[in-house]
Amino acid sequence: MKFLFLIQVAEGAHPATPDEGDATGWVEEAGSRRLIGNQTDDWSTAKTVRVRDGETLVTDGPFAETKDAIAGYDVIECGSLEEALEIAAKHPAARFGGVEIRAFVE
Repeated sequence: MKFLFLIQVAEGAHPATPDEGDATGWVEEAGSRRLIGNQTDDWSTAKTVRVRDGETLVTDGPFAETKDAIAGYDVIECGSLEEALEIAAKHPAARFGGVEIRAFVE
C-alpha cells in the first residue's frame, strides 16, 4: 500500500530546537519504504487555482480556512495503515505540526 504524507505546519511554527525539526533520522529509519519526499517552498509563494462557471480563479496562498499549510510531502510504501500511522508519528513535524495521511487508490 502507498500512502501520501502531507506535512502540515502552521505559519510561524518552528521546532523547539534545530534537532527537533531535523528529519534525517526519520528518513533513515523509513528506509526503502520512503519512495519520495521533499520540503515545499514557503507558502507565501503558493497559489490556489479553482475553476468556477468556466472562469479560472487564482488566489495567493494555500489556505483553506485553516492556519496550517502543507510544508512538505512523503510517499511511503508499507503493509498497512497501522504501519503508516507508526511511521507518521515518528516524523519530526508531528511534534510541532501534523502529518495528514492519505492512501493512494490502487
